[in-house]
Amino acid sequence: VFLHGFDADEDLVRSLASMSTNERIKAIQKLPETMRKKREIRNKVLKELTKKARDRGAQPSCCTQCLQGAAVSFRRFGYTLSEYFHLLRVWHKALKVISAEFGTSVLSYFVFLKWLLNFNIFSFLINFSFITIPQFLAAEPNNLSFTGLELFTGAGYFQQTVLYYGFYTNATISKIENGPSYNMQLAYIFTVGVYFVICFLILLFSMAKSFSSNFLNLQIVSVNASKLLCTWDFNITNEKAVKVKQKNLSRQIKEDLTEVNQEVLNFSVKERVLRLAVHLLAWVFSLGTAAAACTGVYFLSINNLELFMKGHRNDLEGQAAMLVLPVIASLLNTLIPFFFSWLGHLEKFQTPGQHIYVTITRNIILKMSIVGILCYYWLNIVAASESQCWETLVGQDIYRLILVDFIFCLLGSFFGEFLRRIIGTTVCVSLGLPEFDIGRNVLDLIYAQTLTWIGILFSPLLPGIQMIAFFIVFFVKKVSLMKNCQPPRKVWRTAQMMTSFMFLLFCPSFLGVLSVIGVTVWRLKPSEECGPFRGLSSMYAAVSEWVQILESYTSSKWVAWIYHNLITSELFFFILSSIVLIITYLYWQIIEGRKTMTKLLHKQIKN
Repeated sequence: VFLHGFDADEDLVRSLASMSTNERIKAIQKLPETMRKKREIRNKVLKELTKKARDRGAQPSCCTQCLQGAAVSFRRFGYTLSEYFHLLRVWHKALKVISAEFGTSVLSYFVFLKWLLNFNIFSFLINFSFITIPQFLAAEPNNLSFTGLELFTGAGYFQQTVLYYGFYTNATISKIENGPSYNMQLAYIFTVGVYFVICFLILLFSMAKSFSSNFLNLQIVSVNASKLLCTWDFNITNEKAVKVKQKNLSRQIKEDLTEVNQEVLNFSVKERVLRLAVHLLAWVFSLGTAAAACTGVYFLSINNLELFMKGHRNDLEGQAAMLVLPVIASLLNTLIPFFFSWLGHLEKFQTPGQHIYVTITRNIILKMSIVGILCYYWLNIVAASESQCWETLVGQDIYRLILVDFIFCLLGSFFGEFLRRIIGTTVCVSLGLPEFDIGRNVLDLIYAQTLTWIGILFSPLLPGIQMIAFFIVFFVKKVSLMKNCQPPRKVWRTAQMMTSFMFLLFCPSFLGVLSVIGVTVWRLKPSEECGPFRGLSSMYAAVSEWVQILESYTSSKWVAWIYHNLITSELFFFILSSIVLIITYLYWQIIEGRKTMTKLLHKQIKN
C-alpha cells in the first residue's frame, strides 16, 4: 500500500511538471488534500522542474537573468513602497478601533473629518501651485518686523506676505525678456473659479455615491445574513487585530438587529400634546438664542471696524481689539451648541438619530446665521470703508476666526469631555461618562470649512492652515474619545449619516459661499492700491479686458465667440438649465421604478 501511494505521488508530480505554470497552479489548488500536502507536492514539482532543466543544461542567458532580476527587484520595491504608503495612512488603524469601540455613528464623524482633510490638501496644492509660486518670482522684500503676535492676529508682518490678497501683483510676470509671461490677474480669478467648479463636482458626485450606497441598498444590507456567516477574515492572526475585528462585527450585528427590531411607541393624546409643546418651546428657545447671538455679533463687528479704523494697529491694545470679534463669535459657537444638546435631552426623542438630526439642524441655523451676518458686514461695511485694502482686512478677519475657532475646538474637548469625565466619575457618579456629541462636532467642521471657502479669495493659503488644523483636531478628538467618552447607550445604525453631512456641507454651506464669491467678483469694486485687480471696476472686468484683447487676434476669435454667445448669454443658461431639469426628472423616474421593482423582489423573496 505504501509503495502504491508513493508511485501515485510520483505519477502526480510528473504529470504536474508537464503542465504550464497556470494549469499547474489550478491543478494543485483543486487537489482534495490538506494545505501541508499541497505544499509538499508543489515543492516536489519545483524540484522535478529544476532537475529537468539541469539535465538539459538549459541555463538562462545573461540578458534573461538581468531582466528577471530587475523584475524581481522592481516588484519588491513596489511592495515596500505600498507598505510605506499604508503606514502613512495614520488614521486607517484609528478608524478601525473607533468603529469597533463606538460604532458607525461616531465613526461617521471621523470619516467626514478625514474627507475634509483630504479636500483641503487638494485645495492647498491648487492655490499654492498656480497663485502663490508665481507670486514668489515677483515678490518684493518684506520690511516689517515679526513679533510673534502675528500668529494670533494675522496682521503686522503677514500683511506683506503671500498669505493675503493685497500682496499679490497686478502685473504680468516674466523673468525672461521676450519670453513666456504669466498674467497674475487671469491666474488668480481662473484658479479660484476652476477650483470652485471642481469642488461643486466633487461634492455632487460624493453625495450621489453616498446616497446610492447608503439609501438605495439599505434594506438589502440590513437583512443580509452573510454578515453573520461570511464576514470573518481568516487571514487575521494578530491577537489585537482579532479583538478589534470581533468588536467591530459584534457592534455591526447589534446595529442591524436594533434597526430590524425597532419598536414604534404609541402615545396617548395627552402625551402627544405634551411632547409637541416641549418641542415647540425648545425650538422657540433655540431660534431666540440664535437671533440674539447674531444681533450681538453684528453690533460687535461694527465696533470692531471702528476700533480698527481709528488706528492703534501695532500696539498691544490694537492687537487685542482685533481678537474681540473672533473670540466672541467662537465663544457663542461653542457654548450655545451645549445648550442645544441639553434641550435635545429634555425633549426625549424616540431614537438617537432624531436627537442628532434635530441638534444638527439647530446648530446649522446658528452657525450659518452668524456666518451670514459676518458676510454682510464684510461685503457691505468693510468693502465700503476707507481702508486702503479692504480685501486684506477681510482675509485677516477670516484668519482670526479660523484660528480662534480651532483653539476653542481644542478647549471644547478639554472642558466638554475631559472635565465632564472627571465630574461624572468622582463628583457625581450618577452622570457617568459623557457620550460623544456628533451633531455639535460635525457642525464645527462645517463652520470651519465654510470660513475657509469664503477666505480663499482673500487669503489663498487658508486651506493649508485649515489642513494643519483638521489634522491636529483628528488626533485630539480621537484621544479625547478613547479616554473620556463612552459608547452610545442606545445602539443604532447610521448608514445615511455621511450622506446627511455631505448634503449639509453642500446646500447651506457651499451654495452660500458661491453667492458670497459671486457678489465679490461681479459687484464689488476692488481696492485701488493693492491686489491683482487694483484699478478695475470689478474682479470680473479682468476677464472682459482679456477677451477684448483676444478679439484682435484671428486665431483666438473662437474664444471670444464662446464668451459672448455662451458664457454671457442668458438664453444658453436657460437651455442648459432646462436640459439638466429634464435629465434630473428622468433619473428620478428611473429611481422610483427601481424602488418599485425592489419592493416586488422583496415580496417574492418572502413568498
